[in-house]
Amino acid sequence: QVQLVESGGGLVQAGDSLRLSCTASGRTINSYTMGWFRQAPGKEREFVATISWSGATTYYADSVKGRFTSTRDNGKNTVYLQMNKLKPEDAAVYYCAAKLGVTNLDSHEYGFWGQGTQVTVSS
Repeated sequence: QVQLVESGGGLVQAGDSLRLSCTASGRTINSYTMGWFRQAPGKEREFVATISWSGATTYYADSVKGRFTSTRDNGKNTVYLQMNKLKPEDAAVYYCAAKLGVTNLDSHEYGFWGQGTQVTVSS
């Protein structure tokens, strides 16, 4: 089992930056693809970013491409999501998730999830 805990969320103004962290326990994540997803009130959970086990491959949703960057430090069992130039429409609960195998944008492919961290962006 992999336990995931997100942190780093908060209230910021439009244009600001935040860095989310996702720290794993129970197992090392160096063989897991990690994903970031978000869910705003009244909306379905949506894909944000995914990063391969080595960190060599990343994919981003079009809505965040060029503003968000996902990285990982397998030695710290932690994955990061650097979010720059935040917009009000980025406000959501952000979740990290883990899966074995190749990167995937489908949330149903991820078997382990954190509890989420709230990001609020004021205009």
